[in-house]
Amino acid sequence: MSSFRIRAANEGDLQHLYEMAKLTGGGFTNLPPEKKTLKAKLERSRTAFTRDVKPPLPGEAIPEELFVLMLENADTGEVRGTCQVFTSVGQRVPFYSYYRSTETKRSELLDRTFHTEVLTLVNDLKGSSEVGGLFLHPGERAGGLGLLLARSRYLFIARHRERFSDRILAELRGVIDEGGGSPFWDGVAGRFFGMNFQDADAFNAVHGYQFIADLMPKHPIYVALIPEGSRQVIGVPHPSGRAAMRMLENEGFAFENYLDIFDGGPTMTARTDQVKSIREARVSPLCALDGGGEPALVAAGELSNFRCAMGHVRDVPGGVAIDPACADLLGVAPGDDVMHVGR
Repeated sequence: MSSFRIRAANEGDLQHLYEMAKLTGGGFTNLPPEKKTLKAKLERSRTAFTRDVKPPLPGEAIPEELFVLMLENADTGEVRGTCQVFTSVGQRVPFYSYYRSTETKRSELLDRTFHTEVLTLVNDLKGSSEVGGLFLHPGERAGGLGLLLARSRYLFIARHRERFSDRILAELRGVIDEGGGSPFWDGVAGRFFGMNFQDADAFNAVHGYQFIADLMPKHPIYVALIPEGSRQVIGVPHPSGRAAMRMLENEGFAFENYLDIFDGGPTMTARTDQVKSIREARVSPLCALDGGGEPALVAAGELSNFRCAMGHVRDVPGGVAIDPACADLLGVAPGDDVMHVGR
């Protein structure tokens, strides 16, 4: 893993993103296999990386920005993964979720109490930051690179904390069948749109949620009336996302009954400052280069100069020492500051 690092995306990464998008297997809204949309993402990310913004005033909305990060093999130049960080969602286009709750009704005449689950279309998560778009090439899914990709996003947030909200979310892909469809979509939203899951997901990736606002009924949906196959996948992550769910839980995220409106996958939420990697991250002067210390995630630089890699860190008088290979990946030398958190 010593040759891998996280860096800011640039316009030359379009083909890399496109090749990875074709491998996702569908249901991956933040990484659609459409070059025009991916190019727009890279342009939006470039703007965010180059824009110097002032912290919002109290009560002022955080601007919606997108940062795209890439996992690169520094020795070969190959790009093997990507992830995305959104400063705020739902400001320009509504960010809808289903919220699953329970209604309790009592009939004295029958002497019975009924507990009924309902799904309500909500915009509760408006203004939250989001981590998403994480994809690791199937050939690299060993050795901790997924951990590097996932946790680098939190160090990026910690490095630029004033640009992000006090709440953060992560959407996990829901269950997708062998044909690339969504049992949840077929039993719920699909009945109101006359579109299959693949078409709706692709449309959303390009145009956003507005068509949901236009056509989706606003009244609660009773879970008991949903087909059994659709009920069974509510809040269940795609098998490939179970490890991601555990990593989110280890960081302090929790499933609080918010669901993706397309595939019914769980939306995990947390208070940004309570995310473990953000809470425990430290900034220290780099005082020496040596091979000792404890395994850690180390980051340096800001915005387009941001870099992150795995290394070894130990405390020394006046700061920290990191291993030379990590320092080379980050482009740092004694006298620079580094951000680090234990692996």
